[in-house]
Amino acid sequence: MLKNIKSMKKITTIFAISAIILTVSCGKDKTATKDTTPAIAVTVSTPSAEGGSYLSASGKIEAVQNANLSTRMMGYVTETYVNVGDKVSKGQLLLRINSADISAQSAQVSASITEAKAAFKNAEKDYNRFKALYEQNSVSQKEMDDITANYDMAKARLEGANQMKNQVNAQLSYSNITAPFSGVVTGKFINKGDMANPGMPLISIETPGSFQVTALVPESEITKIKDGSSANVIVKSTNELIKGTVTEVSSSAKNTGGQYLVKVVLDKTDAKLLSGMFTSVQFPVEKTTKSNLILVPESALVKQGQLTGIYAIGNENVAILRWLRTGKTFGDNVEVLSGLAADEQFIVSAEGKLFNGAKVSVQ
Repeated sequence: MLKNIKSMKKITTIFAISAIILTVSCGKDKTATKDTTPAIAVTVSTPSAEGGSYLSASGKIEAVQNANLSTRMMGYVTETYVNVGDKVSKGQLLLRINSADISAQSAQVSASITEAKAAFKNAEKDYNRFKALYEQNSVSQKEMDDITANYDMAKARLEGANQMKNQVNAQLSYSNITAPFSGVVTGKFINKGDMANPGMPLISIETPGSFQVTALVPESEITKIKDGSSANVIVKSTNELIKGTVTEVSSSAKNTGGQYLVKVVLDKTDAKLLSGMFTSVQFPVEKTTKSNLILVPESALVKQGQLTGIYAIGNENVAILRWLRTGKTFGDNVEVLSGLAADEQFIVSAEGKLFNGAKVSVQ
């Protein structure tokens, strides 16, 4: 019995020692798994409360001289002479539309003109002869009046035939589509054998090298933009900045959905520009100060889908992603409507990849 009790005490002692060793071992493991990731060096700033000196609007590049060519007649396209990218000169034939009926009408009008000319010459001779006889009192007033009327009618018929010829020639011009100015073909919307309809765009051309931007500005801001003022145009695809001049400020928003059209002609540049490129146009406006306006640099924003956020500095120097509700754009700054306090620090740049909860070191 006594021997069994001693054995049990020995076993209990062994378990106690094992528990102590296990506890020490766990403590060592916990120390070994401590996070040693270095902090990411970041630069921080606070929001600006000063109003921007620029008003931004979205726009699109287009050639200063451009045209969509169409016809006023219906017919099949018999031949096309150009393709997209071809250079054309003013008056060059671009495509031809079937005009057999107009050509037949032209031949009929030409025959009518020939007939009218012969009748007019004959009437003119009779008129001159009777006029000489009338001055000699050799013909009566009635005979002179009849000859004069016949002469006037012949003259009128000739004039009518000539005007009909002009009308036919105008119709023929609608069947032969020519370039109104020298440029480059930018669009071809019909092929040989297709039916051309009145008013339907057939070919578009533009003059390269001279571009402008059309932007839509809301009514609350349009009065701040002046004709002849300078503007900065940022091409969104290349992020290039090009100087321009405001050449047209619309005074009506009737056909533009409440937005006012503003045109900016771009200065000569080596930038590769194409019609249709989207831009951001910055119009200089008078500088104002608003105590409740919070501005942050657009470069500091983080975008995920439809969400816009910014990294703020949290407790223990960790990056906290704050989702924002943004407003207007002022140059390179964006207005923050909610999500960031006016005196709260946010991260402007980082020397590593930021994520929510990342350790940071403020420089």
